[in-house]
Amino acid sequence: MSKDSTRSMPVPVATAATVAVGVAVTAALDLALLWWAASAIGVAAAFATALWADGRTRGAGDPEGVREKGTTLHRTLVVPTALVLSVVAGMLTGWFLDLSLIEPVAAVLGALVGSFLAHLLYRRLSAMLALSFGAVAAAGVLAIAVTALVLQLSGIPPLATFTRMLEYGTRPDSLVQVVNDGTTYYLAAVAVAIGFKMKLFNIGVDGQYRLAALLAAAVGGYLVLPPVLSQIVVMATAVAVGGAWAGIAGYLKVTRGVSEVISTIMLNSIATGITAYLLSTDRLAVEISTNNIGTPPLEESSWVPGIPAGFLGSDREIFGLVVLAAAVGIAYSVMLNRTRFGFELRATGQSQSAAEASGVDVKKMVFLSMLFSGMAAGLVGMPQLLGASHYYALDFPTGIGFIGIAIALLGRNHPVGIVFAALFWAFLNQAAGILPFDGYPQEIAVIAQATIVLTVVVVYEIVHRWGRRYQQQQIGKELGTAAEPKEPAAVATGTAAEGGTGADGDQTPGDGERGGEAK
Repeated sequence: MSKDSTRSMPVPVATAATVAVGVAVTAALDLALLWWAASAIGVAAAFATALWADGRTRGAGDPEGVREKGTTLHRTLVVPTALVLSVVAGMLTGWFLDLSLIEPVAAVLGALVGSFLAHLLYRRLSAMLALSFGAVAAAGVLAIAVTALVLQLSGIPPLATFTRMLEYGTRPDSLVQVVNDGTTYYLAAVAVAIGFKMKLFNIGVDGQYRLAALLAAAVGGYLVLPPVLSQIVVMATAVAVGGAWAGIAGYLKVTRGVSEVISTIMLNSIATGITAYLLSTDRLAVEISTNNIGTPPLEESSWVPGIPAGFLGSDREIFGLVVLAAAVGIAYSVMLNRTRFGFELRATGQSQSAAEASGVDVKKMVFLSMLFSGMAAGLVGMPQLLGASHYYALDFPTGIGFIGIAIALLGRNHPVGIVFAALFWAFLNQAAGILPFDGYPQEIAVIAQATIVLTVVVVYEIVHRWGRRYQQQQIGKELGTAAEPKEPAAVATGTAAEGGTGADGDQTPGDGERGGEAK
């Protein structure tokens, strides 16, 4: 009987069974335990069900996680990582839903999400991706330890400080601010990541988005257009200005060989000078208040309505252009992984000489990469401009471009990784806002952010190199196994070399009987 014939459970049935076990266990334990404990135990039970059902499923092919099953790395790293991720995801979902739903319903829905991920992650999580999660977790632990040590040496209780930051950062109003800040951080990080994929360091995102926001705000303030068309014109202006400003650096790179680091730093300074020159009451600005000047306020037809955050328990609104950030992330992922341009971009970033030998126009790719990076950078200021301030003034947020560099590094230039990195960075900024009121220095968040960036880069590089060696060893073992010579088939009364009767009863000639034909 073949191995596949013993697998009688379809994958959808296994998934349903896994989710049903997780939800049922959570619902039963929620009557006697705290909701988070019930959810964690329920998702763990669902994960055990996924392990049990995996050997009995059929018709699923061999996903990467299944192909690696049985290896030491899969047992010691992939399985624990999948378990932890599914449990954490279930608990976070339950906590988030508990802000707007009753506790039993939130716990059950959280368990449903965690149980589904338990089945999915066990089958799909690869060793390299698990290594990436492990690197981030190790870097986070190191960063917390270093920050705690600094606090302890400064005479500040680490545990009380972290508890206070966590309590303040998870308030409903704080969560809304985290999402809003994370939206702009995400756009900046994507702009940086496009250059990173090409091994280009676009350090000029800050100047590109500020100049783009200023000119887009001026266009929107002086032109009165109907809704939708007005928003399109403002954002198109920002995209054009950001792309043109970054395109200067790309043009200098491909025609004169000027390093994009040097050119974008210089262009940042020039953009700052141009912004200061134009933001004057004699040119584009008007008086906003006694101590503030800015572009004429946008007409209400240009505003992008916010999303009510009542489901979070807050009276504030989430930027409506959070949808724009999601669309940019999807477009970035599709462009990178589903288009010829994305393939050539990654190939050129890995080796320009190899890409050029394959027929890729390297100079064209460099210029287009900088152009697209600048176009994404032009959108960084749009959530704030169209969703909150409605004009560009002296107090418009600055420095977001440099934050985007750190977030792109934390997220490893991955569209999903950047989401978590942006939200985490925004959370630290918001959570640190309560510290001065308690007499603690707000720079604690800066220490934590800098330490996390450093440790993530170092730890991830170490883990990535080890993972590559592990993969090479596995490939070597597979090739060695495939290259091993097979044992000669035995015959009934002798081998073919010695002569004798073969398996079919015919007389097999020996070496001496082959004569000249054998020679």
